[in-house]
Amino acid sequence: MSKAKESKRNKSKSGDNGPSKEEVYRMKDRIRDLLQKNRSRALDTKHIIRKLDLKSRKQLDAMESALHKLVKGGEAEITRNGQFRIRLGEEVIEGRVDFVNPRYAFIVSPDTQQDVMVNANRLKNALDGDTVKVQLYSAGRNADKRPEGEVVEIVKRGRTQFVGRIQLSKGFAFVVADSRKMHHDIFVKPGDTMDAQDNDKVMVEITQWPDRNRNPEGKVVRVLGQAGENEAEIHSIMAEFNLPFEFEKGVNTQAKRIKDDITEEEIAKRRDFRDVTTFTIDPADAKDFDDAISLRLLENGNYEVGIHIADVSHYVKPGTVLDKEAIERATSVYLVDRTIPMLPERLSNELCSLRPQETKLTFAAVFELDKDAVIRNEWFGRTVIYSDRRFSYEEAQERIETLQGDFARELTILNTLALKLKSDRFARGAINFETVEVKFRLDEQGRPLEVIPKVRKDAHKLIEEFMLLANKRVAEWVYNRGKRTKGDYTPPTYVYRIHDAPDPEKLEGFSAFARKFGHSLSTDEDAVSNSLNKLMLDIQGKPEQNVLETLAIRSMAKAKYSTEPEGHFGLAFDHYTHFTSPIRRYPDVMVHRLLQHYLDGGKSADRDKYEKLCQHSSDREKRAADAERASIKYKQVEFMKLQDPETIWNGVVSGVTEWGIYVEIVETRCEGMVRLSDLKDDFYEYDDQNYRIVGKSNKKIITLGDKVKVKVLNTDIDRRTIDLELVEHQR
Repeated sequence: MSKAKESKRNKSKSGDNGPSKEEVYRMKDRIRDLLQKNRSRALDTKHIIRKLDLKSRKQLDAMESALHKLVKGGEAEITRNGQFRIRLGEEVIEGRVDFVNPRYAFIVSPDTQQDVMVNANRLKNALDGDTVKVQLYSAGRNADKRPEGEVVEIVKRGRTQFVGRIQLSKGFAFVVADSRKMHHDIFVKPGDTMDAQDNDKVMVEITQWPDRNRNPEGKVVRVLGQAGENEAEIHSIMAEFNLPFEFEKGVNTQAKRIKDDITEEEIAKRRDFRDVTTFTIDPADAKDFDDAISLRLLENGNYEVGIHIADVSHYVKPGTVLDKEAIERATSVYLVDRTIPMLPERLSNELCSLRPQETKLTFAAVFELDKDAVIRNEWFGRTVIYSDRRFSYEEAQERIETLQGDFARELTILNTLALKLKSDRFARGAINFETVEVKFRLDEQGRPLEVIPKVRKDAHKLIEEFMLLANKRVAEWVYNRGKRTKGDYTPPTYVYRIHDAPDPEKLEGFSAFARKFGHSLSTDEDAVSNSLNKLMLDIQGKPEQNVLETLAIRSMAKAKYSTEPEGHFGLAFDHYTHFTSPIRRYPDVMVHRLLQHYLDGGKSADRDKYEKLCQHSSDREKRAADAERASIKYKQVEFMKLQDPETIWNGVVSGVTEWGIYVEIVETRCEGMVRLSDLKDDFYEYDDQNYRIVGKSNKKIITLGDKVKVKVLNTDIDRRTIDLELVEHQR
């Protein structure tokens, strides 16, 4: 064939005046990628041409053919306006909105392995915490990427009330929400402000959810006070977490009607410990006393130790107004300057509180222990006690250390037994986590004068060990009341405190990080507990202690309430419950009722009913913990705000993210952030695999556990954040 004929034939095949099949195919890939990256909006052809920098006639023809093929193949669709967008898939999932920043949110759903990303303008006005239905985009050739979609229905609002500062203008007002996950200011009409003053903290209820690109509208339902004042800020936290401000009148009325006399008839139903040495050990500022310990030396040389718990179930009967309120609250909440109790003061501080020199009704776990703390006998049931003495932890510790003072002998015996119980527990695989908590010394206006780390000594651990013993043995006793049918064992329904083994992937990640500091950690299921304990001992007093302890805790599962007797990994108990704090935890009230039911020979209780109560109690527990942390963070921010801004503080890098490094200040245990944008010596990149940032030019590395010196740049009480300036970095 001549060269002229060959050239003519090739031109004919390729289409001299149009794009080749290969060019259309490549263009199809480019447009598909562009539409995938812009899933949240449709693009017109002008936008596509500009984004892909298409200039020649052949490129434009290739674009036209590629768009036609994408639409025909079902990968893209044309909107009514003639624009193109990636085609929605068939799958619709339901989940909860986690509105991480103003640009996008994640939808957390059990139906997907990964959280689904939704662009903010495709949320259909859904807010953080809302339950929504999301239609997923077709995965196409990007099936390995994070799923994306858009909200098609709001199933349930997570909340309708928000707390924030009100900003008054002529003819209208806005409330700027405190929550970092509320990204819209709320519009308030002049007549709906409840006469709030400019800059007041208020609670606002959203009344209207307008169309896209408009602010939600609301009305003020409670004025909390001037921003920055202690009462206003604490009330803001209470409102933010939907905590109750007071008991309803009917609840207090019913509590006040309960008689405080204990009849001889009631005492006759119980085991009488009024002549046995009994005392309580609690924080110096405690007002309610859940538990007391009795000690008696037996004729055989063994010790009888009684763990006596306030018999709340005697006073709070199922189905009453008191019981319904206790179920709803589920737990007491301990903020920095106040307690939000589960039960009215008439019960929590008076009738049920095991106050000294008063006869009290209790529910007890009584153990006969030999000198090695081995259980020789046990008994569970209702008791009556008379507390001889109320000890603070400090007073009890003084007697343990000096062997002097009233009840020093009894406290020393109990401490010796507790140490043996603790040693046995760790030998069986319990994990020894000792995290540092803080408390505050406040002035009369609630301003923080001092941040004080809480120190746990033998007196604290003494009480803890006997409470653990009671919780464990009560759970085991009930579990063993079950029935075996055709080889299957069915325990009776009970309320357990369970704690799963750590997620293997998280544990492996933590192990890899610990190796960077020269520490080894076994991830083998049978060896992980002992290996973790060894690691915790090895890092004591070392620079990396705080960061490794924090990461170790993050790698652990969260404990929760359940009717499933799945065991407690952290404590190395096959069965565990909460029996010892019914004044402040509703699960303990359920535990007492069920225990008495089974002591009386009752049949297994309704599992579904108690499982729902367990789930509710776990949710309320998390709410309480979040509120408590928020109040501590508020006081920490306020404390740092009151300090000399020129002070240079010692710190440890406690977290690393793509936008900055978190630093915990050693002297105050307050945590703040050094933003990457504020590091002027270089451009730093985030290395998520190694928990560090790296300078692009100078290759300087800042990683978890590094020692630093910082100054406070800014404090934001509304957001409870501290911005720091890096002064010095030490490796």
